[in-house]
Amino acid sequence: MATYPDSLLILNGKSAGNDILRQAIVGLREDGARIHVRVTWEKGDAARYIDEGIRLGVKTLISGGGDGTINEIASALVQRNADERPAMGILPLGTANDFATSAGIPDELEKALQLAIIGKSTAVDIAQVNDKTCFINMATGGFGTRITSETPERLKAALGGVSYLIHGLMRMDTLKPDRCEIHGENFHWQGDALVIGIGNGRQAGGGQQLCPEALINDGLLELRIFTGDGLLPALFTTLTQPQASPNIIDGQSAWFEINAPHGMTFNLDGEPLSGETFRIEVVPGALQCRLPPDCVLLR
Repeated sequence: MATYPDSLLILNGKSAGNDILRQAIVGLREDGARIHVRVTWEKGDAARYIDEGIRLGVKTLISGGGDGTINEIASALVQRNADERPAMGILPLGTANDFATSAGIPDELEKALQLAIIGKSTAVDIAQVNDKTCFINMATGGFGTRITSETPERLKAALGGVSYLIHGLMRMDTLKPDRCEIHGENFHWQGDALVIGIGNGRQAGGGQQLCPEALINDGLLELRIFTGDGLLPALFTTLTQPQASPNIIDGQSAWFEINAPHGMTFNLDGEPLSGETFRIEVVPGALQCRLPPDCVLLR
């Protein structure tokens, strides 16, 4: 019988009826694993369950859900004392699973569960916005943010990540750029942005590789701007030949400041944040996460 450290699974309520997951948990319990399971109902539940897990002395807190659930748990974990903070494991149970996919987390729930419990933990970065809100994967602004926030839940449930693309094509009438100015270390840009991606991870919006070079343990954030110059031609070239597009601006920095005089909204792993000024900075090695040994997000 294998030896498993104690773990607590925080399961998004939408996935509570997953029979495959239930069977995987039963199988590991029969093999000797001690897995506590808690189901979230409303905002704040995850933080409460994390405190319970710390009292129980678990070695891993497993995020069972999509990117929003992962971010909620990661953001709450970094607020806890580092000496008693468990590592985070990941079960990809959301619509897009952008962070889990780019990190190489197995789709098969039994394998993902084993990795989450006994995989080697690695220190990873997290990003903080305006000294308060956090994200572990990506902040996106512009047209893409409007589409992901407006895509109906039923469409996402039926079609998964491709639902964002379909809904975007249906809403081309809303295609307009945001005027903004962005500063970073040795970086400055000002103009009209169609889409902005600031990545600790690499992809968002159901598989779109907005920041394909990002690493989650290098102390840096990747920036990609899709400019609004020549709007529709820019969008076509960017989607079909991104390597040749003159409408892509890339940058890298430990922090970025965005000033948008007319206001804009960023999607922080599913959490919208609106305003005119944003300071986004990386917090190096803020969290221990159990990831595959060949994870491409690690340097």
